[in-house]
Parts: sequence; structure tokens; C-alpha cells
Amino acid sequence: MSVLESLVFLAASFLASAVGAICGIGGGVIVKPTLELFGWVSAPTISFLSGTMVLAMSCYSVTKSLRAKEKAVDMKIGTPLAIGAAIGGVAGKVIFNLIRSQSGNPDTVGAVQSVCLMIVTIGTLIYNLKKSGIKTYQVTNAIACVCIGLVLGIMSSFLGIGGGPINLVVLSFFFSLDTKTAAANSLYIILFSQFASLLFTLFGKTVPEFEWLTLICMIVGGIVGGMVGRKCSAKMNNAGVDKLLAGLMVVIIFMSAYNAWRYAM
Repeated sequence: MSVLESLVFLAASFLASAVGAICGIGGGVIVKPTLELFGWVSAPTISFLSGTMVLAMSCYSVTKSLRAKEKAVDMKIGTPLAIGAAIGGVAGKVIFNLIRSQSGNPDTVGAVQSVCLMIVTIGTLIYNLKKSGIKTYQVTNAIACVCIGLVLGIMSSFLGIGGGPINLVVLSFFFSLDTKTAAANSLYIILFSQFASLLFTLFGKTVPEFEWLTLICMIVGGIVGGMVGRKCSAKMNNAGVDKLLAGLMVVIIFMSAYNAWRYAM
């Protein structure tokens, strides 16, 4: 991969992480379909690079939030959710590896991921447009939280997107969190699921081929983007975040549809 291509990955990671930090969607749900449009590397490689970038960004954002003693992360529900997400992160990677080994074609994996991401994002967009009339709940049971986190972790790891808008829907519906509070808790959950997923990939020796310059560029872009996103988030209200998230979901739906078609061709 040329230096220019690595710089494109850097720019994409920066922008995705900046927006991801504001919306609490990790950035992977943006950067993964974006990089797939170029077709420079395989779907498994993009998933690995995207997941690692999301881990770096969420690690920075959560650490910064905890050190600043911000109260946005609700540890009572966030911790069991994160534990479930960590288990789900491993399970999602197992499913991903199974489909990859059974198909024998990286494009098949990419097509499945793109279709799943498109369906999930469409459902999330519909929920956000209708959420004012949807009854929400306040789940407090730890076991229920672990189970919910498990599902989130599986989806996050399998799709290679970190967490995505689905985290915000779940946190809103099951825990009645507003958008900005859900964003902070979402990043906390993403940190655990992506860390578990990465460890499983490393110890399982299933790391796809990648170039170190590209990975470094994406990690740097992810962390710097997270820094910028945190500053922007502090200046935005819930309505502004909702509008940004809705616009992003429309873009993600179209990119996922195109990528699914391209992989299938």
C-alpha cells in the first residue's frame, strides 16, 4: 500500500472517530464501509484495522472521561453490559472466522457484513425517527444487562464496526438514556467488546495480512479524532447529536448497499 493510500486511511479514521466520539458509535461503523468503497484491502483486513482503531479511540475517550470524573457512564448498568459485550466480542469473532473458513472467499464475508450492517442501520434509523412515541424501559437487573451486552458484543465484533448506532438504540430503549449519555456508555461498552475481540484474534493467530504503516495511521487518526470529537460533543446538545446521527445512518445505509452489491459481483 502506498503512502498516499495510508494517508487516506488516516484521514478516514480521523473523521470517523471524531464523529463517532460525538455520537457514541465508535467510528468503525463509518470507517469500515468507507474504506470498503476503495477496495484496496480484503474485508477481513478492514475488519481488523477498523476494530483496532475503534479500540484505540474508545480507550482514549473512556480513560479521559473517567479521569475527568465525568458522571455520564453509569457503572451500575455499564459494567455488566461491558462484561456481556466482552463475551459477545469473542463469540462474534468465532462466528466471523467460521463464515470466513466455510466460504473460502473474503468477498463472501464482506457481502454478509454489508447486508447485516445495512439492515441494522435501517432499523436503527426507523427507531430514531419514531422514538418520541416509543415507550422505553429502565432495566437494572445485572443478568439482563449481561445478556443485552452479549448481543451487542456479538454484533459489534462480527460486523467489525465497534458498536454502531445499534448501541444507542439499545441504551435508549432498555435504559431510557438520552442521546449524549447513551453515547458515553456506548463507548464504555465498545472498549470491552473490542478488547476481547482483539485478544481472541491475537491468541487465536487469525490476524489477517496488513501493513503496519496503515495500522499506525488508523490508530493515530482514531485517537486524534476521539480528542476532537470529545471537544465538539461538549458544545452540542442532544438535538444536534440526533440530527448528526440520522444523517450518518442514511449515508451508511447507501454505502453498505453498494458494498454488498460490489462484493457479490
